[in-house]
Amino acid sequence: MRFPVAAALAVITATTLAAQSRSTNPTLTAVPGITVGHQTLRERPTGCTVVLAEAGVTAAVDVRGAAPATRETDLLDPVNSVQVAHAIVLAGGSAFGLDAASGVMRFLEEKKIGFEFGPARVPIVPAAALFDLGVGNGLIRPTADCGYAAAGAASAAPVLEGSVGAGAGATIGKSNGSTHAMKGGIGSASIELPNGLIVSALVAVNAFGDVIDPATGAVVAGVRTADGRSMADARVRLRAGAITFGGSAQNTTLGVIATNARLSKTDAKRVAQMAHDGYARAIAPVHTPVDGDTVFVLATGGYARSVTAGQVGALAADVMAQAIVRAAQQATSVAGFPALRDLR
Repeated sequence: MRFPVAAALAVITATTLAAQSRSTNPTLTAVPGITVGHQTLRERPTGCTVVLAEAGVTAAVDVRGAAPATRETDLLDPVNSVQVAHAIVLAGGSAFGLDAASGVMRFLEEKKIGFEFGPARVPIVPAAALFDLGVGNGLIRPTADCGYAAAGAASAAPVLEGSVGAGAGATIGKSNGSTHAMKGGIGSASIELPNGLIVSALVAVNAFGDVIDPATGAVVAGVRTADGRSMADARVRLRAGAITFGGSAQNTTLGVIATNARLSKTDAKRVAQMAHDGYARAIAPVHTPVDGDTVFVLATGGYARSVTAGQVGALAADVMAQAIVRAAQQATSVAGFPALRDLR
């Protein structure tokens, strides 16, 4: 009887978390001081997503995938001097998409945000990109203008989810090639505890692996069967020796955790590490040689009470897993890549 009870508890827990996290603003912008904007280049599609923290917040990053495309992430190492970031940029377009961060820097400098150096301001804008060049015309990529537009569109409204911004060209379930893959996208989730602590997640899911519902263990979306109508389950294919992780690194899941907790840079790093547990719960396989999986953490410090990195990190893993499932649920199809809603 142990397994049915455990499974029932998992479902109850997931339902309770979902109810808590989707009360008012169920997305990353539930954290005061955090705004989010998308710019979508629908002619391909691709795009970028900008998370602004204009007041400057404690920031950290943890990279687990073996094929990252990043910019300014060394600044976020706890041993380095810079203590705050003013924005995070997630972009499509592989390494080309990192140019979007230049537009965000221009936007912030125009608002006189950043470290003062003579007449100039130097905003701290780390960025990461995912590989979506195989969707549509790969010569169309996010540029500095894309980042500038996304920053200008940023607001504290609930984050728009699905095939927008950095998730516009995202795909999932590529363990049997792109012909059996599905559409990914942007997902977001948030938890606010009764004592006022908020931990929120935003993620662009462009995974090699499948998206799994942690509450049930069932595949939500991913590699499809030969007829394209149902899930082949990458976990089954892996145990059958059908997945070799060859080919180029055309994947990567990019996430941001935001919290109103007051964290040191070292604490924020620990939260980023723990948030990857959310990836592991909701993506299989994950952190592969052909993914560049990355998690950023932003801590605004607006929550006055003492809190540990362990508590924030455990909550971060929960909301990150929920956001990953949301990304698959909210995605919309593009040519050659059906979304979950179209297979139901």
